[in-house]
Amino acid sequence: MIKTLHLTNAWHETSGGIATFYRALMDAAARRQQPIRLIVPSEADRVEDYNEHARIYYVKATPAPLNSRYRIIYPPAFLYPKSIVQGIIATERPHLVEVCDKYNLNYLAALLRLGMLADVSFRPVVVGLSCERMDDNVATYLGVGKAGRMFSAWYMRWIYFPFFDHHIAISTRTADELRAVSDGHPVTRGVWVRPMGVDLRTFSAKRRSPVARQQLLSKIGETEDCRLLVYVGRLAPEKNLALLLETMKSLRSEPEKYALLIAGEGMERAALESAASSELPGKVRFLGYIKDREALADLLANSDVFLHSNPNEPFGIALLEAMASGLPLVAPNSGGVTEFADHSNAWLVPPTPESFALSVREIISEREVREKKVQNALSTAASFCWEQAATAFLDLYQQIHAVANAELPLEQASPLFTSKPPNPVGRTITASAAILGKRSFSAYLKLHAQFRDI
Repeated sequence: MIKTLHLTNAWHETSGGIATFYRALMDAAARRQQPIRLIVPSEADRVEDYNEHARIYYVKATPAPLNSRYRIIYPPAFLYPKSIVQGIIATERPHLVEVCDKYNLNYLAALLRLGMLADVSFRPVVVGLSCERMDDNVATYLGVGKAGRMFSAWYMRWIYFPFFDHHIAISTRTADELRAVSDGHPVTRGVWVRPMGVDLRTFSAKRRSPVARQQLLSKIGETEDCRLLVYVGRLAPEKNLALLLETMKSLRSEPEKYALLIAGEGMERAALESAASSELPGKVRFLGYIKDREALADLLANSDVFLHSNPNEPFGIALLEAMASGLPLVAPNSGGVTEFADHSNAWLVPPTPESFALSVREIISEREVREKKVQNALSTAASFCWEQAATAFLDLYQQIHAVANAELPLEQASPLFTSKPPNPVGRTITASAAILGKRSFSAYLKLHAQFRDI
């Protein structure tokens, strides 16, 4: 049985999918008594024994420049001898290292592959986990159009994809960005898709009750005739959250009474609260991040409609939680949500206020349609339980380790696709570039050591 070590910058106490995934992974590892380690950014260095078989290393890191709620482990934490991350890897000696980051920790992956970390005397298998698309992030935060798309494609081809032995993506949509840049590298790599999951023990339609619903209505100061629309997730630019407010505006003329509940934290909260206060007074409640999963499950089960606004969602754990809670789902007809949602179990429509409002009206007025789709959604969610999803990841790590050690042919591990090697000229060019890069880094480390000793 192998030991795995996982690094990510997408970890925060009020973060969503990534933290949920790694907690489920550590729980699954404990069930099979498999050692697992996690390295994440934090305000200070500390170590947490999550369970008997899982340990979390918190590394002191600075706030992210575009979203200060997150912190980033920058390269100095692993570039140099005696650095904290090198020390952790050297001490733990994992068989497989997984990196979930496209902008900083991916360089650690390359250095591990090339054996260029002074304190690490062994060669683990290095895997990249893609939980988002770079081109979507660049478009959202930088908005540089065609130039941004070209840069993303270049970066993914030469600065991300070849830095790993193999890759895992959480959806076909996410894997497609890897597919587009996969060919033309000397090393053949496999790319697998493994979906995330949902906690069926916590999120359940059985939580809905007249008493629980009345308590929810009283808490937000609403009456029994109010229809509750809910969004759960990070309040970040990529979530397209203005669509939620625009949908509420489209429903203002309806005879039904609606309230929008927004559960989550993020850099967009202040702007959303300001817009809601001026344009929809009394119609939007901001609940903040709900850490208590039981309370979140009660909220979902006793609301009326779940609204999800991001047309480029990489997967959507919160959406599965809504489906498992028996809550009708309205979401854009694109992105990773289409991996598990369709017109039989959800309302997938263009991401416009008119389409969203029309779906809400149908959910409220068409009882038979609503109940049929909700039942289908419950069946769908049941097939994505975390126990199965997390175990599938652990099994895949074992297979990838076997492939890397020539114990299992790559095709027998059933990747979604494999990369194709370059022609002879391309092979020469890429090999030369790799040699130049390695020599340049070695020279940099020597220079750094000389100045450090002055």
